[in-house]
Amino acid sequence: MLSRSPGTSGRAVLALTAAALAFTALPATAEAASDPLARHHRQHLVWKSCVRGPDDPTGKELEQAGARCADVKVPLDYSDPGGRTITVAISRIRATGKRHRVGPLLLNGGGPGGPSLGDPPWVRKAMKDVAARYDVVGIDPRFIGRSTPLDCRWPTGSAWRGAGEDRAGFDRMAAFSKDLADRCRTHAGDALPHATTRNTARDMDVIRAALGERRISYLGYSYGSYLGEVYTSMFPGRTDRVVLDGVMDPERYSARLWQGVEPSNRHALRGWASWAAARDAAYGLGRTRREVLAAVERVRVAAARTPLRIGDHRLDGHVMPIVVLNGLSQHNDAAYGDFAQGVRDMLRASRGQRVTPSPWLAGVLEFVLTGTDSPYGSAQTAIVCGDNTAPRDPEVYWRDVQRTRAEDPLFAPVAHNLNPCAYWDRPRERPARIRDDLPALLVNATGDPRTYYDGAEAVRERWPSSRLVTLKGADQHAVFGVYGSGCVDDAVNGYLATGRLPARDIDCATREERRHSP
Repeated sequence: MLSRSPGTSGRAVLALTAAALAFTALPATAEAASDPLARHHRQHLVWKSCVRGPDDPTGKELEQAGARCADVKVPLDYSDPGGRTITVAISRIRATGKRHRVGPLLLNGGGPGGPSLGDPPWVRKAMKDVAARYDVVGIDPRFIGRSTPLDCRWPTGSAWRGAGEDRAGFDRMAAFSKDLADRCRTHAGDALPHATTRNTARDMDVIRAALGERRISYLGYSYGSYLGEVYTSMFPGRTDRVVLDGVMDPERYSARLWQGVEPSNRHALRGWASWAAARDAAYGLGRTRREVLAAVERVRVAAARTPLRIGDHRLDGHVMPIVVLNGLSQHNDAAYGDFAQGVRDMLRASRGQRVTPSPWLAGVLEFVLTGTDSPYGSAQTAIVCGDNTAPRDPEVYWRDVQRTRAEDPLFAPVAHNLNPCAYWDRPRERPARIRDDLPALLVNATGDPRTYYDGAEAVRERWPSSRLVTLKGADQHAVFGVYGSGCVDDAVNGYLATGRLPARDIDCATREERRHSP
């Protein structure tokens, strides 16, 4: 949810191009005459090298893993399947165990807006021996990465901000959000109505048909879990094995995705603070959790009073909470260390010291405060706003911010703030109605600060034939192949190998719990 896909090395920066990309349809047949999407379903895919020039680490990694890439033509507007087309870029590492081949495993790493074309190498590694039985297929969904892009030419890679400390700050954010929405209408208006999860699901089904497959298997992380819920609901009977990791409750997927973020992120922040306190000699943030949390609060107050100078950037009270949220999704020493260095940099800046930001903080500030990642933020926001209707009245958001601010001055002004969806054109379609049951494997950590654990429980209840694999006690977003839990990885690979779900739900311990168990 509003996150980058695990294992993604980067995002291409692409300018907006025309969506009309003609291709030659296959000869009409009786089947084609009855299928308005026949020229898309029956298209011939041209597989080629994934490398695009000498400076293409994603392409080189795919090449080294034996992947090939292709462009799939899909309708821009599915209500006009004979009209303009756009390109969806895919990669594939073919199965090597032909005798026991299961079929294609399509991937989505989340976002929305996250590219997944580069994911097959690391996913295949996580799959171990069972990977030989699958064609592992990465996809850059429509308007993302190497697919036909959507770029609103924003001065930011993220449309989300905190509301600020007072009404004047809130009004600045309302103007900021309206400006972003207006820029999208100006620079990408013809594409915006078609940037939706339902259309991404339709593209997936075109990919299935173009691959010559009756059914696909699917692995989706974070927002990718919602995409999986939508695809399996729109195209029943066309999936084989489905794994959803970081499970989104479809009832909570809305233009106000951050609502409810506070408890899990407060928990994750406290967990990180305990880790940092145990390493005070390295980071100097405090010797106790309370002292570390107080340091974060000092940064928040200072940034709200006067923007902090960090390198070439100015960090104010609207952006500081976004930096913290970016630091809280991965529960491991490397991610915790990156975040601790970033907090140390911000703390020094709050004292008036000249600061050159650490690499992690520099990357977050560039993402949020410059237009370098405008295509990513544009596509992400277009999908969220294109899927959902948001309240139009700014007073709705202001009242929610004021009501929750006292309890959580750090996260609540982000969770309840408005965003460009308040100024977006209304969606053309209603959100997909999610099916009543599906035998899928669900994976979630109890402390996931993005796709909250109660969402996984809600989907498990909605889909009684599914099974839930729980990583207990970890503040981790995305688990399979990412966190390093043998228990979780074995459960997922066992299901992918046999197609049989576990007899019952499975609880897995964290690394720390395993180390301290008798």
